[in-house]
Amino acid sequence: MELILRAAGELLDTELSDPVDLGGSSRSTVLRCGTADGGSVIVKAFSGEPDSLRCFTAEAAGLSLGIAGPELLGVDPGFPLLVMSDLGNAPTLADVLLGSDPAVAENGLLAWARGLGRLAAESVHRRADLMRLWTRYDKGMPPWEDEPWIARNSAALLALLDDAGITAPPGLAEELARIGTAEGEGEGYPAFTPGDTCPDNNLLTPEGLRLIDFEVACYQSVFLTAAYCRMPFSSCWCVFTLPAGTAAQIERAYRAEVAGVYPALAEDAVWQAGMRRAVAVWTVDATVRLLPRTVEDGPLHRTRRPAPTRRQVLRHRWETASGLEDLPALAETMRSLLREVAGGWDVAPLPGYPAFGNREASEPPRAPADVTTTG
Repeated sequence: MELILRAAGELLDTELSDPVDLGGSSRSTVLRCGTADGGSVIVKAFSGEPDSLRCFTAEAAGLSLGIAGPELLGVDPGFPLLVMSDLGNAPTLADVLLGSDPAVAENGLLAWARGLGRLAAESVHRRADLMRLWTRYDKGMPPWEDEPWIARNSAALLALLDDAGITAPPGLAEELARIGTAEGEGEGYPAFTPGDTCPDNNLLTPEGLRLIDFEVACYQSVFLTAAYCRMPFSSCWCVFTLPAGTAAQIERAYRAEVAGVYPALAEDAVWQAGMRRAVAVWTVDATVRLLPRTVEDGPLHRTRRPAPTRRQVLRHRWETASGLEDLPALAETMRSLLREVAGGWDVAPLPGYPAFGNREASEPPRAPADVTTTG
């Protein structure tokens, strides 16, 4: 920590003190530090592991675009670390979803969806800029968008089914190959994303939504981001069910923003096909990540409560994907997993988000107040 403080202080040409650990990860250390003028900054230092170095490059390049996130005050590629403005202790979207006020939670969801949509729309013509910035901060790792994670997950799913003694239905390999192609994942509609748009990486400040954590910043299909509205939160720990109509409402909010720059997305046939493939992509991802860890079930988050268990989330994902009629082999695979794997799990159904717990299921979503949204 002393080395981090010294390096960050030299970068800003000021003395930093009183570091508070904000809880980084195995890849990074995140500190709130006091400055000589009585203010504070956020310092994020990365380890020397390959994935950590790639996360450093992504965060430095993504924040340097200047279209979202905290202000980037300095970058030291040699350490490596970066210093950002301090956005304070505003609640996250996870905080309000796990809270008790349904109106605050609904407004937070809409702010999140609109904010991501506006960011996508504003970023469409900045892809070359991100690549230029990636080169500036390059630590020898390829950009995230060059990572063949969808194809790798597809191969891993086939191996998992074999290990579980489940026969893959005819056509599954071909469907998995299709959702992993540029056409299948909607590569014709790329946009910038911080990469990890989960609820705890979205601050609801008095000035509007602010995004944090750009470790996986890249350009990807807008459908892969929009699926977070529908599923909800495709790759996150803060996964519960939403009231009827709320998921559709936030999906419409995101879609309205991106359809302004990609007019074809206003066509239902285009939108729905892309969304179904994105749900398939994320369901395969969840299965590959979580199924090997369900031998002993447990909460998805190490410390936050409430948190769903791995089995609860997987069963919910499989139930959702079992209705993907234009991917019949994948849908049949999900039904097989529900019968032959989840059928033996003694686990409660995935509950609703606590914030909506006092809303009757038949009650329509209330009209939310307008929420100012900024990067």
